[in-house]
This record gives sequence, C-alpha cells and structure tokens, in this order.
Amino acid sequence: MQAHLMEWLNLGVRWIHMITGVAWIGASFYFVWLENNLNRANPKQGLSGDLWAIHGGGIYHLEKYKLAPPTMPDNLHWFKWEAYFTWMSGIALLCLVFYFNPALYLIAPGSSLSGPEAVAIGIGSLIAGWFIYDFLCDSALGKRPALLGFILFVLLVVAAFALSKVFSGRGAYLHVGAIIGTIMVGNVFRIIMPAQRALVAAIKEGSTPDPTLPAKGLLRSRHNNYFTLPVLFIMISNHFPSTYGSQYNWLILAGIAVLAVLVRHYFNTRHDSHKYAWTLPVAALGMICLAYVTGPNPTATAPAVAKVIKYQPLPETAVGGVKAADAPPAAPAPAAPSAPAMADVDFEKVHEVIQERCTVCHSASPTSPLFSAAPAGVMLDTAQQIQQMAPRIQAQAIASPIMPLGNITQMTQQERDLVGAWISAGAQIN
Repeated sequence: MQAHLMEWLNLGVRWIHMITGVAWIGASFYFVWLENNLNRANPKQGLSGDLWAIHGGGIYHLEKYKLAPPTMPDNLHWFKWEAYFTWMSGIALLCLVFYFNPALYLIAPGSSLSGPEAVAIGIGSLIAGWFIYDFLCDSALGKRPALLGFILFVLLVVAAFALSKVFSGRGAYLHVGAIIGTIMVGNVFRIIMPAQRALVAAIKEGSTPDPTLPAKGLLRSRHNNYFTLPVLFIMISNHFPSTYGSQYNWLILAGIAVLAVLVRHYFNTRHDSHKYAWTLPVAALGMICLAYVTGPNPTATAPAVAKVIKYQPLPETAVGGVKAADAPPAAPAPAAPSAPAMADVDFEKVHEVIQERCTVCHSASPTSPLFSAAPAGVMLDTAQQIQQMAPRIQAQAIASPIMPLGNITQMTQQERDLVGAWISAGAQIN
C-alpha cells in the first residue's frame, strides 16, 4: 500500500509540475514572440510598438508602452505563479524521487557517498548555481550578453561533468535541470517581478520610472527563454537511457543543449529574417550524429562472450586416464568466438540471473516494497517475456549499467556479461 500511495503521490506532483511548466514556458515563448514581432514603425506617442493578431475566431490589437501608460489600468495581469508553482513542484519531485531514498536513484552504484552527503551536494548545487549566475549577470559581463552566455554554458557543462562523477546519470541530469530551473525562477522572483513592481509604483506616484530595471528584467527574461528547451529535454531524458546512461552523458547533455539553443535562436529571430534557418538542419544532423556516436559497439560483446565461455569450470572427469584438473592448460579462447560457441550460452543460467536480479521489481507481483506494479509495465516472469524484452535489457543493463536501479540487487559484471552474451547469440530460449 505504501508503494502504491507513493506512486500516486509522485504522479500527482509530476502532473502539477507539467501543467504549471507548460503554462510558464508557453507564456515565456509568447511574450518573446510578441516582443520580437511588434510593429515599431511610426508608433503612437508613448508607445514602443503595436501588434495585430488573429486567434480563436477573434482579432486582437496589442500595444506596448515605452515604459508605462499615463495612468494605471484597473486590471493588470501578472505572470508569476506559473513560475513559482513549477519550481515548487519540481523541488517536491526531487525530494520524492531522489532525496527520500537517495540510494535508489541518486547515488551512483559503487559510490562511497552516504545519503545525507548526496542530498547536501544536490541542494548545494542549486544554491551555488543561482548565486554564481546572479553574480556574473551583475558583473561587467552583463553588458556583453554573448560572452556571458558562453561562460554560463561552460559552467553548466562543468557542473554536469562534476555531478556525473558522484550521482547516477539520471540524478546528474535532473540536478542540472534543477539548477537551470532555480536560475529561471530566481530571475522571476528576484529580478523580473521587482522591476515590474517598481514600474507600477512609479506610475502610481506620478514619478518617472527607472528604465534600467525593466531592461535588466528583459535580459533575464531572454535568458529564461533560451533555457527552456534544454530544461524540457532534461524533463523527458529519464525515458532515454542511451543519453544519461552513457559514460559520456555530460557531453551528450552539452551537445543536445547546444542544438536546443540553436533551434530556439531561430524561432526568436525569424521575425526579422530567416538567416538562422540553417540551425534547423544542423540541429537535425547533430541529433543523428549523437545517435550514431552513442550507439553500442557491435564488437563490444565479443570479449564478454569469450570471458563467459573461458571461465566455465572444467569437469573433474578423466581425460585419457588423467583428471581434467591435471591436464595441460587448454589453448586460449579465441578473441571472437564463432556462432556455435556463442550458442553454448545456457538460457537457464540467464533465466536464473534475471529472476534473481530483475524480477524483484519487474514482475506481475513485485517483491520490492518500492513498487506496487512493474515499472513501465516491463515484466520478466516468463522466458517469452525475457526474450521479448531482450533489446531493452541490452540497452539498460548491458550497454549501460543503469539497471537494476542503484544496483540494489547487486548484479555482478559477470552476470551482465552472461546476459549480454546470450542476447548477442540471438536471445534463444530453447
């Protein structure tokens, strides 16, 4: 019952996170688009520009003031709670998924970190990320946005690399996303909203608003806009173990972030011209290249198969009147065994490994208290189910050691090699 309730609590918080995140990111995209598409030719007195648009069967006329109207309107709509609830629900998810049981998802298998130490590193990374970012934006780099953006990117890549050394791949990815999310909501809470409040207060007092505060808020808003696509990828990355499960996961994250920023830049500038249209095919080609370089090495399983076969114990039977144990050493196993040698991998041994290491969770009736149903609906109770799921087993337990989660069932490398050899031989269950 506890596992069932935790699953539904996770679902509820994740659902809130997605709803509020869509609202926040949608508003960010819309207002950047609106700013970029204002008609600034011969604006009316006091206006920066205007825009005519049609949507949902109606025509809209929007006007932007250089600073503010002469008098405040009765109803002024603010955009802040989408950001706040997205961040708060995201932190709640970090606690539910990673911090309440850090050994399961957060700490890298084999790491010497304790649970409290891992949680402290995670929380500390969020705090440090905001203060470093805010310091750099308020420094002289704030007047050189391109250089500032490059330095911020390098620092986030360094953070991804460092976190990947102490956390699981999934934990590292989600904490990089949490760092970016904290920076984004910090921009709203600490910079954008105070600038807007100061603007409104100046209008009510009849004084001239300070133009530097809205300009600063606009810069941070643009940062948030470029952060959105990398964050969206991180939010869905837990479905793709070939990214976070790779030994070069931090480089893959950096590559995808670059491609996402390129795509975002095209959509941010296409109102002016299509000179950045090249970013779209480059991003597509980049994804293809990442898929290629992260693919499994077809020959990587050959040594594993050789090892499985090589270390089979010799039977204690006589060979020409001499015990096998006393016989001369056998010739070294070939580096690349032939197909018949691969076929010698016994499925019964593979089945025993799967039953002992995997069906604790991946079963119609999981025995692990962490799950009330098989995660992702993957069940490995029968030989046919194991054979059907062989490609997923290869991706998540052989090509990358992300399964079992946190290696809670202590699956050994020799067992991974055995299962990998069976899959390479054709995953036969006869």
